[in-house]
Amino acid sequence: MNSKERVFAAFKKGPGLPGTPAEGSPPDRVPFQFDLCKSLTEHFGKKLGITPKYTLSYYEDLTYRISANDIRTKMGSDCVVVGGQVAKNFTPQAVRDDIITNEFGMHMKPTSLYVEVVKCPLDGAESVEDVEAYAFPDPYAPGRTEDAKRDIDRFGKDYFVIGDCELSLFELAWHLTGLENYMVNMASEEDWIEALNDKVEYFTTGIAEQLVHAGVDAIWFGEDLGTQVSTLISPDMWRKIFRPRHERIIKKIRAINPNILVIMHSDGAVAPLLDDFIDMGIDIYNPVQPNVPGSDPKELKDKYGSRICFFGGLDQQRLMPEGDLKKIEADMRNRATILGKNGGYLMAPAHIIQADVTPETVEGVLGILKTL
Repeated sequence: MNSKERVFAAFKKGPGLPGTPAEGSPPDRVPFQFDLCKSLTEHFGKKLGITPKYTLSYYEDLTYRISANDIRTKMGSDCVVVGGQVAKNFTPQAVRDDIITNEFGMHMKPTSLYVEVVKCPLDGAESVEDVEAYAFPDPYAPGRTEDAKRDIDRFGKDYFVIGDCELSLFELAWHLTGLENYMVNMASEEDWIEALNDKVEYFTTGIAEQLVHAGVDAIWFGEDLGTQVSTLISPDMWRKIFRPRHERIIKKIRAINPNILVIMHSDGAVAPLLDDFIDMGIDIYNPVQPNVPGSDPKELKDKYGSRICFFGGLDQQRLMPEGDLKKIEADMRNRATILGKNGGYLMAPAHIIQADVTPETVEGVLGILKTL
């Protein structure tokens, strides 16, 4: 099997999808996907003699998710990830020191791990008029999928192509207003929150539709709906406000390609939403974050394994930064055996591999993968 066939086999898809194995064919091994932060991308690019190709996302933290596909495939990933990029005519503007404004007008400050929003463009919003006066980026602006199309043409025959649309609804909306401001006004059922949600839904729908037209194999939505102990908002509130919006987007992209696979990403303890994800038509749940309630691999596989696939699972909060390869190997083998039984699993770290993980650990993980 090549990488594309391996991932499709793991996700139990076959007939009607060009270049994929027959229905029911098991993968020859558990497939693997990973993303690297900038420092690790630069390290491995230099080691491999490959100059990284960076695609600037409309939200900076997604840049490293959708960049350097030539490096990740050379290192052993079965997947490439592409996504929406900044409009062709947009140039980030400096605010002060190392802070810039992005396409949404957010003030962005780089840190050792992430790029943080330090000022939100709608932090003072109080009315529908305030939302309407805000100049929302055009999802169909020229250049949005230029790099995505390049990488699909280059890698799409041999590798599984994921189209990234993370920060889909809830998370993109609160990044525009600030979390506390958004949550308080959402709980108060302020009209301007729904007006903002409409604009966010339109933007994400536009990006997703263009990626499907470009030829991705899956669309990766993402929200980060959980904390280490529970969901951020009640499941009932999520069902009322956000589930219908996700369902509308899924319906629209499946009108373009009925075979498109849909991935839902949410960090944290979001097991109470898994039945909803399944009912909505989500095919794959990511990142299966370890060390939170509801994330036990056997319980997940036993309860949901016949209805949804899993993607992620490797502990990046403690295990990978600590770098104990014996413990990492035991965890990988456990997850491959349980979550990968009869297919249904794409192994991956639970997030972009950050700078607190050494290059030696990354190489060790990839070496273990070859023995699974």
